[in-house]
Amino acid sequence: MNLMEVSHSDMQSDYCEADRPAHPGIFPTCESGKSDHHPPELFVDFPVSVVLPAGGTGERTGLQTPKQFCSFLGRPLISYTIQAFERVSWIQHIVVVVAKEKMDLMMDTIQSFRHRKVRVVPGGSTRHRSICNGVLALGEREEERPKVVIIHDAVRPFVEEDFLYKIAMAAKELGAAGAIRPLVSTVIATTSEGYLDHSLERAKYRASEMPQGFTYDVIYQAYKRCTESDFEFGTECLHLALQYCGTNAKLIEGPPTLWKVTYKRDLAAAESIIKESLSRSACVITGGLAQAASLAEELQKASLDVELAVVPDLKGDNARYLFKEWNFIHVSGSRSPLTEVEAVLVALQEENRALLHPVVVIWVRLSSTDELSISGRVAEPAAITDLASRAKIRNILLYGIQLHQSKDAGRWEGSVSRVADIASALIRERSPALVGQLLQA
Repeated sequence: MNLMEVSHSDMQSDYCEADRPAHPGIFPTCESGKSDHHPPELFVDFPVSVVLPAGGTGERTGLQTPKQFCSFLGRPLISYTIQAFERVSWIQHIVVVVAKEKMDLMMDTIQSFRHRKVRVVPGGSTRHRSICNGVLALGEREEERPKVVIIHDAVRPFVEEDFLYKIAMAAKELGAAGAIRPLVSTVIATTSEGYLDHSLERAKYRASEMPQGFTYDVIYQAYKRCTESDFEFGTECLHLALQYCGTNAKLIEGPPTLWKVTYKRDLAAAESIIKESLSRSACVITGGLAQAASLAEELQKASLDVELAVVPDLKGDNARYLFKEWNFIHVSGSRSPLTEVEAVLVALQEENRALLHPVVVIWVRLSSTDELSISGRVAEPAAITDLASRAKIRNILLYGIQLHQSKDAGRWEGSVSRVADIASALIRERSPALVGQLLQA
């Protein structure tokens, strides 16, 4: 974090909020490289490319693996950041700059998650040297040289398109633009003996954050003219643009979602945000059964903390839910075979829906109380375990819930409530340990 002194006219307000992870407005749920929507007001008619410096060692996390390569939900952090840019249709190229010894790991990540628009280049010994390498890589072919270059940290995965648009447009108009955030703590200076020297007036300063945008010529000339000392000890790109090109950056107040994964606890916070984003809705498949439809109706009234869509199957127009949802609840009758659930898994696999995020499929099997005493009629746990093991390879998490029907209204209501609670927890937590389990409601 760098400090920016801002004039009174530049300040929107002085915030006192805690510097804590904030939930992004919408976490992308589309395929890699595709955008959910592209509003006309965000149309960009000039080439924009991105440089993601990712050569850090991550010492502050206390982990052996650099934080950009730490995984959660089966996927490294840097993959989430790349996806945030790939989903923006007007961004043409993404250059990821990594340490030479991590080049193969980065290439494996790109191939595993089928990232597009991405080129990997080796980094330098310092942050500025790495960014410079990325900028130079973008300019190797004059016909592909972007008008605007956006520089962003690889460990800030929740950047949103509307803010990228503001940075890109301001950079094109003024030559440089950067995100700022309010200071949370007062900044003080100390003496060489470790005593208080003075403090800064917090209202006059802002923290310099990412993303930052530049016209290609400005950032290229800034690096071409800067000194070895800048390369070795500097961290602020906006300062280079001002000092060596005379370009005074437009400072734009950024959203709280720009927070950076710095410490080990931040990785847990990022995982929690993504889990919450993936847990907002589910599709209930009834198979056309009256009992299943009744259960779905009861689930909508119960405490299932997600938005539910109810469909008889995933055929025809209903197939759109294969692209829309990350969670499915398949309700089967007592005589319905497990192959119905398998058909849903096959459809998800064919659409490659679980490439970037795990998809939760919950099989709710309705059974009568009488079935408990009839051998072979209650679902065999081994069957769902085997199916779940095969699905998990494709990043699909299959869980089972056995729901015993009852003519007693109170018992039935209690059972439905338990199904809602169990399903909500399974969707939210996506626990690998419970995959293939047949839970009793």
